[in-house]
Amino acid sequence: MELLRRTFIAAGAIDEAGNGGLVAVSRLTPGTNVLAYCVGLGWSLHRWAGALAALAAASVPASLVIFLLTMALARIDRYPIVRMALAVGVLVATLLVFSSAWYLLRPYVYASVLTRTAVIIIVSGALLVAGVTPVRILLVSAAVGAAIGGRMQAPEVR
Repeated sequence: MELLRRTFIAAGAIDEAGNGGLVAVSRLTPGTNVLAYCVGLGWSLHRWAGALAALAAASVPASLVIFLLTMALARIDRYPIVRMALAVGVLVATLLVFSSAWYLLRPYVYASVLTRTAVIIIVSGALLVAGVTPVRILLVSAAVGAAIGGRMQAPEVR
């Protein structure tokens, strides 16, 4: 968005206040900020025609690239080496997620709060298995943590 800002401000199409308004609106709308920014910019320049042109220019090329990559993957997925590479990629991504989770949880997994941590993990896992949405799982986990009580002081991590 910074490149768009600089380009359109230099061209005199918008000013800093207009850019600030576009950024604010793009952050409030669901979906990607950049797409909302482009549509807002198109609207501010040429109303409906500009908004539709910006929407097409911002989304169609990326959609075509994804379509072509999906077609290519569907064709090469039948080869065992490709399936093995995809499995390794999924394994690496999974390990990175668990590694990051452990790094975040490590300060809170020690003897004095181990029970509290285990209860929160078990409740969160049960809610996940039950099909509860992630936002609700986070809210329930926060509520369980607050209900269990006690102020946690994380030890220094070395």
